[in-house]
Amino acid sequence: MKARLWRGELHYANLTLHTASSGQVNALDTLWLTLEENGITGLGEVRLNIQYLHGYSAETVLRNVTQALAQWDWRSDAATLLNHTHRPGSGLLAPSRMLLDMALHDLLARQHQQSLAAWLHASLTDAHFSTNQTLFWGSEAQMLAQAHQYVERGFTQLKLRTGVVDFATDLARLQVLRQVFGDRISLAIDVNGQWSVADAHLAFGQLQALQLSYIEQPLAPADNSKLAELTQYGIPIMLDESLNSTAAIDWLAAAGGALWGHLKLVKLGGIAPTLAAARQLQIAQVPFMIGQMNEGHAATAAALQVCRVLQPAFAELYGADGLTDDPVSGLTYRHGQINVANSPGLGVHFDATRATFLQEFSDATTQ
Repeated sequence: MKARLWRGELHYANLTLHTASSGQVNALDTLWLTLEENGITGLGEVRLNIQYLHGYSAETVLRNVTQALAQWDWRSDAATLLNHTHRPGSGLLAPSRMLLDMALHDLLARQHQQSLAAWLHASLTDAHFSTNQTLFWGSEAQMLAQAHQYVERGFTQLKLRTGVVDFATDLARLQVLRQVFGDRISLAIDVNGQWSVADAHLAFGQLQALQLSYIEQPLAPADNSKLAELTQYGIPIMLDESLNSTAAIDWLAAAGGALWGHLKLVKLGGIAPTLAAARQLQIAQVPFMIGQMNEGHAATAAALQVCRVLQPAFAELYGADGLTDDPVSGLTYRHGQINVANSPGLGVHFDATRATFLQEFSDATTQ
């Protein structure tokens, strides 16, 4: 087996990323891993500039990945390496595990000449899934223009990013969206943990009339114990930043459906742990969403393949929509859905000439 690392920045044509937790983001700093064995290549991807999510700098993650690859037992097959990636005490950070896990899953599915969903025993063969779209922070005119474009393309599940400015502004924008689109759209908000407990009580009371699908991460993870107070308002609460460990998944499952979960590969460490967490929530009858950060085609395709397996109640797969310079291709967005070719592995193609080569690893380079 031979591994290669690649890096690049991805940009959107007409979209500025700006949330309460990230601030303005001008590009997606992205790392790709290719694993080649007997002429078949698997692909992994992770976004590096998401320190605001997990606390690790881009260079910390890159160093963690290169150290892991330098220590790999290259005599092992892909299935063994995948098991080792998730063993306790591996020293791998969650984003590093996501990168390795994704590339190994893609390689294994390609070796079996199956789509990743089929290799993971998906019951449905459809290679598409409905997704929401996010309205990032900007002027009200920008928000409305973006919302109109999404609805015209069939994307009627909209989520407004809030918490950047005062709640009165957020409330007014939600009211405008509801007035303009009525019940043609489902509407949710993502607070990114910016409200205090007192703020949340005031906000929930005023939001009841807007028929929100859910409110995502109203409180910071440190205030998880206060979330039960907010269920009295009857608006579903979706957790995101709070769900970054197996212990957090255990806690959510024990809540018995009072709270919902937003599961992301980059938080949980890849496809395998995300599937395990989702199945635990399914047993506990906890509704959940499979989502992502803003990410490129490969990471988005991985989340889509997971959705094909799990059939979650919600999906957030907009990450690759509108990227202009992604070396990975294969996804399309239309009629409110994301589509991928029903071909082996993730269903995407990597053009290495459009990325910057970093380093190669193999048995010869690590001896």
